[in-house]
Amino acid sequence: MSEPLRIALAQVNLLVGDVQGNAERVIETARRAKGELRADLVLFPELTLSGYPPEDLLFHRGFRRKTEEGLARLRRELADAAAIVGFPEYTGAGIYNSAALIAGGELIAIHRKAELPNYKVFDEKRYFEPGAQPTVADCRGFRVGLLVCEDIWQPEAAQLSRSAGAELLIINNASPYEIHKQREREDIARRRARDVGLPIAYVNLLGGQDELVFDGNSFVMDAEGEVVMRAPPFEEGTYVASFMRDARGRVVPERGDVAPELTDQASVYGALTLGVRDYVRKHGFPGVVMGLSGGVDSALTLAIAVDALGKDSVQAVMMPSRYTSAMSLEDAQEQARMLGVKCSVLSIEGMFESTLAALKGEFAGRPQDATEENVQSRCRMLLLMGISNKTGRMLLTTGNKSEMAVGYATLYGDMAGGFAPIKDCSKLLVYRLASYRNSLGRVIPQRVIERAPSAELRPGQKDSDSLPPYEVLDPILEAFIEEDLSVDEIEARGFDRATVAKVLDLVKRNEYKRRQAPPGVRVSRRAFGRDWRYPITSGYRR
Repeated sequence: MSEPLRIALAQVNLLVGDVQGNAERVIETARRAKGELRADLVLFPELTLSGYPPEDLLFHRGFRRKTEEGLARLRRELADAAAIVGFPEYTGAGIYNSAALIAGGELIAIHRKAELPNYKVFDEKRYFEPGAQPTVADCRGFRVGLLVCEDIWQPEAAQLSRSAGAELLIINNASPYEIHKQREREDIARRRARDVGLPIAYVNLLGGQDELVFDGNSFVMDAEGEVVMRAPPFEEGTYVASFMRDARGRVVPERGDVAPELTDQASVYGALTLGVRDYVRKHGFPGVVMGLSGGVDSALTLAIAVDALGKDSVQAVMMPSRYTSAMSLEDAQEQARMLGVKCSVLSIEGMFESTLAALKGEFAGRPQDATEENVQSRCRMLLLMGISNKTGRMLLTTGNKSEMAVGYATLYGDMAGGFAPIKDCSKLLVYRLASYRNSLGRVIPQRVIERAPSAELRPGQKDSDSLPPYEVLDPILEAFIEEDLSVDEIEARGFDRATVAKVLDLVKRNEYKRRQAPPGVRVSRRAFGRDWRYPITSGYRR
C-alpha cells in the first residue's frame, strides 16, 4: 500500500492588504506543517496573499506589484514545502481569483475560480474574470482537483475536475459566518462529494474583517458525504488529514478529530467576540470605551468586549441623568464589578441643563418632545468621544438590529462610535445571548435580563410605548429584512396589517440613519451593511 498523503488545513487569521505579513504567515505555517506535522501539502484559504475581501485595493498598481512580489517570494522560500495558496492573478485579460500549487520552488498549477459570487456580501464580478478550465495536479501520486470557494456551490466545477482525472477535491475558501452557515456548507459539500464520488478537503479562512467574520470550521469529508474531520470554529490552527488508497485504489480520508457543532447562541457569541477582537487589534487600538446604561444591550456588549479583549482593555462609563433609575445605576456598577472593569460615573445633568438653557429661545413656544430626549443621548456621546479621543480607545456602540431597523436610536448620539458589536442582533436574540453568556458564568445581573427595556430618557419610559412588543416586532423585521416578504405576505403569517405597515414604514424612513451607522458584526442571513443596499431617497411603498 502506498504512503498516505498528509494534507494540512491551515485555518489562519490574515490581514487584508498586508501582503508581506500574509506571505510570512504562509512561509512560517508551511515550514512548521512540513517539519512538525509531517504534512506533504499545506492548504491555505482563498486569496491568502491579499486577504479577503481586498475590495478596491485590487485596482491599485502598487497593490498588484506587492502581490506579484509576494508570490515570487513564496516560490523562493517554499522550495522544500508544497502549498496551495490563494492570490489575485493579474493578466492582460483581467484579474482572476486564483489558487496556486507551489512545490519545489515552482508554480506547478494555477486554478482560476470559475464561479464568481455576486450576491449578499459578495461583489466578485466587480473585480474578477471567471476561469473556465478545471485544474488537476499530481501530488505524490495523488491526483488533486483544485477548486476555490464558490466553485463547490455549483455542480459543474466538481464534475469537470472529476472528468479531468481528480481523485480528491481540494477547496480553499473565504466563507463568512452567518447563523447556520456551517450546516449549509457541509450540505453543499456532501452533495458534491456524492455527485462525483470523491472526498473533499475544505479549508476556510479565520478572523474578523470589518463587518465580516470568518469562522474557520474547516473540514474533511469522505466520498459518501460523512464529515471525518472538522476543525474547531473561531480558533486558529493547522489541522492534518491523511488520505490513503483503499483495496480498490480509491482515495479515502482517515478519520480524525471532529469538533462538535456549536449551538446557535454559542456560534453567534463566538462570531461577535472574534469580530470585536480582530477589529480592535487589527486597527491597533489600545482598547475600547463604551457607555453602560444598566440595560441588556450595553450589558451584553460589555461582556463581549471583556471576553474579546480582556478586562484591562475595556473602560465602561455610566452617565446618569434625572431620568436614570437607581436600579439601572446599581446594575451597571454591579456588572462592572463582576467583570473587573473600571466604570466611571459621569452625570450628564449639568450638560443637559446648559444645553436646554442655550436652546431655550429656539425652543420657545414648542412643546417638549423627542428633541429633549435626543439631547441627553448626544450629551452622553460628547463625554464618550472625549474619553475616546484622549485615551485612544475606540468607542463601541451598543444598539441592536431591532433599533437600527426602525430608527429607535439617536443619530450623533447613541449611534456614534467606531464599531457596533450587536448591530445585527435582534432584541430577542440579545436576550438569548445574555442568558447564554450567564450560563457559562454569571457576568450580567439577572435583573438586567428580566426587567422591561427602557431608554430612560423621560419619566416611566418603556420601549413598548413607541414600538410593538419585541415578540411581534422582531418576527416582522426578520420576514421583511431577511426574507423580502411584503405586507400581504407578513400579514398572512398572523400579524396585524396596520402594525406590519407601520413597522415597514419605519424601516423605510430610517435608511438615512443606518447609512451613517458604524460597522458591526454580521451574523444573520441579511445585515444592515454590505448586503443591504436600499436607496435613502425613494418613493417606493410596500
